[in-house]
Amino acid sequence: MTDPLRVAIAGLGTVGAGVIKLLDANGALIARRAGRPIEIVAVSARDRAKDRGVDITRFEWVDDTGALARHVGADVVVELIGGSDGPALTLARETLKAGRHFVTANKAMIAHHGLELARAAETTNAALKFEAAVAGGIPVIKGLREGAAANEIARVYGVLNGTCNFILTKMESEGRDFGDVLAEAQALGYAEADPSFDIDGVDAAHKLAILASLAFGTRPAFDQVAITGIRNVIAADIAEAASLGYRIRLVGVAEANGTGMFQRVHPHLVPLDHPLAHVAGSLNAVVAEGNFVGRLFFEGAGAGDGPTASAVVADLIDIARGEFGPAFAMPADALSAEAGADTGDRRSRAYLRFTVADKLGVLAEIAAAMRDAGVSIESLIQRGAMPDGSVVVAIVTHEGPERSVAAALDQLSGSSSLAGAPMWMPILG
Repeated sequence: MTDPLRVAIAGLGTVGAGVIKLLDANGALIARRAGRPIEIVAVSARDRAKDRGVDITRFEWVDDTGALARHVGADVVVELIGGSDGPALTLARETLKAGRHFVTANKAMIAHHGLELARAAETTNAALKFEAAVAGGIPVIKGLREGAAANEIARVYGVLNGTCNFILTKMESEGRDFGDVLAEAQALGYAEADPSFDIDGVDAAHKLAILASLAFGTRPAFDQVAITGIRNVIAADIAEAASLGYRIRLVGVAEANGTGMFQRVHPHLVPLDHPLAHVAGSLNAVVAEGNFVGRLFFEGAGAGDGPTASAVVADLIDIARGEFGPAFAMPADALSAEAGADTGDRRSRAYLRFTVADKLGVLAEIAAAMRDAGVSIESLIQRGAMPDGSVVVAIVTHEGPERSVAAALDQLSGSSSLAGAPMWMPILG
């Protein structure tokens, strides 16, 4: 065997400790597969004394995380700090500038600064690897960048956030409201004390921007992702979806066509015969549709120390083998800059839910707004009164332009008949 690949790790949280545990447990197997041992030589984190369940005394401790970029004994720096900017971005820039390889699980940094970092890596012939940034242990980055490289991808989409999926499937199985299940998710550690990054769709949007770049050969464009989270999904939506033959999932969708790049994270009604409808709990899943390979479906654990560490070490094995190329599957300067598509032109069927006052004329008012905006109603369902006296009205539309639905909702905004803001969800086609 040749000399070991020497690794410095910045950040010793759940994933950092998981990388150490994985290399300890599977080190001999990994060395055989990589063609050389992979050894940790230095680590850095905020608290040296914290018990992480692994022995870190055998590694050199570096107080200044940024110094890892210049560490003479390291071939690769693994960044597990997090955050789109700050120390993580500084470390990435300095590591690549020094010609050292860089591995990260930092989806926010890659979504915001991936193009810059890819160019820096190419300048010094260093690897920039981020398999762990999207969908945890699922090898979807490698699948798109390598396995499907010969295909033109028509669409990439999926369930990209385990916290949201846990909440939605719990609401589905137990009939509980969003707030109750969120509190349970926080107690179990599935959701942070401030869960907004997950439940408002930002985490999924970061991942979608990366997937879109890989799938379509475009520059990462997080600012073009339309984002709606799951805060306003209620138990009645889950029940209505089930009665119609659907399940609700937070789905990120990206498509490239002649009018620009479409990227959106939004709750969708997913037909029961679609595989995404059966992605349960905290699992993630990604679907890519290629013109020769057909539909590819990737499913697995999207977070956690083991799955994410697995993805990090897979990147290290590639580097040890000398198997790496452009970060986004083609040289950074070959990535196209696509304009964002007008979502109003998009045609879909839609689910609309209104919480309304229980009085005469409400249904006529809603139907008139739909008619005036050119929205064709496929079905309209009114349920009995809720405990507060309001009534849930659910509408499924025929396929039509989304701008028509938006116009109808705009016409109804401010109506005294509505007891709350309407909920709109596209139906996954």
